[in-house]
Amino acid sequence: MINRLRLALPIAGLVVFFDQLSKIFIDRRFAIYESVEVVENFFHITYVRNKGAAFGLFADSAFRVPFFICVALLAVVGIFWYLAQVEDSQRGQQVGLSLVLGGALGNLVDRIRLGEVIDFLDVHWYRHHWPAFNVADIAICVGVGLLLLGLWQAERQAKRD
Repeated sequence: MINRLRLALPIAGLVVFFDQLSKIFIDRRFAIYESVEVVENFFHITYVRNKGAAFGLFADSAFRVPFFICVALLAVVGIFWYLAQVEDSQRGQQVGLSLVLGGALGNLVDRIRLGEVIDFLDVHWYRHHWPAFNVADIAICVGVGLLLLGLWQAERQAKRD
């Protein structure tokens, strides 16, 4: 487990650092809902705050902040449990878990500090917008992708054996 933590904690720490750094930059340089076009009809930097979960779910719920803090803390515990189960040779799984951990902690910091999450990456196709997201969200998505890839590879290997 010590070897896995030596990999996981620095990766998660870097995710939290760059996530919070980018959010502080956006918060200080942009007014809420201010938007700057980066790639015409495709990508903007748009400062928004998300009170809910993915896609703004539960944004109007009275219990949302304690609920999301508890869910994030349970996720962190679950990630450490899963990390303890992963073999030292499964580096992809370890990196995936580390990215998810860093993303969960990055958004948790916002929930504790602000009661909501700062989002600013606005991908769209003309008027069809994907919900804005942030560095923590990217880390979570890439981490889950690595975990799924690892599970798929393990399944293929098991079928060969």
